Amino acid sequence: MAKRDYYEVLGVARDASQEEIKKAYRKLARQYHPDANPGDKNAEEKFKEIAEAYEVLSDPEKRASYDRFGHAGVNGQGFGGFGEGFGDFGGLGDIFDMFFGGAARARRGPQKGADIRVDVEISFKEAAFGVEKDIRVPRVEECESCRGTGAAPGTSPVKCPLCGGTGQVQFSQSTPFGRIMQTYTCDRCRGTGRIIEKPCGACHGAGQVRRARSIHIKIPPGVDTGTRLRVAGEGEAGIRGGPRGDLYVYINVRPHRLFKREGNDIICEMPISFAQAALGDELEVPTLEGTAKIRIPEGTQHGTEFRLRGKGIPDLNGYGRGDQYVRVKVVTPTRLTERQKQLLREFAALSGENPAGESKGFFEKVRDAFMG
Repeated sequence: MAKRDYYEVLGVARDASQEEIKKAYRKLARQYHPDANPGDKNAEEKFKEIAEAYEVLSDPEKRASYDRFGHAGVNGQGFGGFGEGFGDFGGLGDIFDMFFGGAARARRGPQKGADIRVDVEISFKEAAFGVEKDIRVPRVEECESCRGTGAAPGTSPVKCPLCGGTGQVQFSQSTPFGRIMQTYTCDRCRGTGRIIEKPCGACHGAGQVRRARSIHIKIPPGVDTGTRLRVAGEGEAGIRGGPRGDLYVYINVRPHRLFKREGNDIICEMPISFAQAALGDELEVPTLEGTAKIRIPEGTQHGTEFRLRGKGIPDLNGYGRGDQYVRVKVVTPTRLTERQKQLLREFAALSGENPAGESKGFFEKVRDAFMG
């Protein structure tokens, strides 16, 4: 099945800002998160599609490549199409080989190691106040036995005798246009200019091994599902003395049974009885830091919200803190004693109501209201 357009997946315009993309992702991620849809395979697939779209569009470089080349631009195939149409010349790669040599593309110097992505799940409260964790990360590291050279301890790589350490070999060829000097990557050393006569037994000459490491990370207050944290220098080892890549930690926040997040604010629903709503009361409500008291005035209606300033989520960038809103739900009792029923009948009678069903019908009341 062809992939859907990433902008369509997130429901944003192609000129959407990073903030709009992030907001759209958060909304969809909460809607289709597997924890909120247990056993729903369709929701799980949608969540993966949303995460993939956000990963590309939230990265300026990846987004630019996607805007230009589409899905091929973020799958390592952004320039693949240029090879077509040059069949008579053996493809664009052969043209570069002929005039510039394969060694022009060979990387002989230090190379930065690959970046690593790790997904970390945390609780609602950990997201609000931050947390430190040790995570296990499998990654490529420099071989300790040979210190990255690939040669057995006590030995070193030697200069390639075929290319003389240049990593390139040259051939001259007579053509109708004259004599052309062609340069190719050395087959023996693969362009490195060095060969290993006695490989290291620990890494088998690769100079690198794969290990799982425990890395300590600090998750700041205010993160949410989809937040990406960069831990510099904790990615995979570089090549030929190059620096390490980076570790990117993608946050996933588990839903809370009491609180729902809206930006930096949180919503909490609180059930109250008819008597509390009618007569007023003082309630003790849960917060992220314990409990707080709120005053319910007389005549409070179902759905009324009460604001607790500064009891929400700290801003990720340090700009203050959100609020908590307590939304009351008036609960109708389902089991009443005879005495309670009698009292409610008396209340209804005093209010001009007839709960026994003898009051005027709806249309009669409408007629009386208009006719007088």
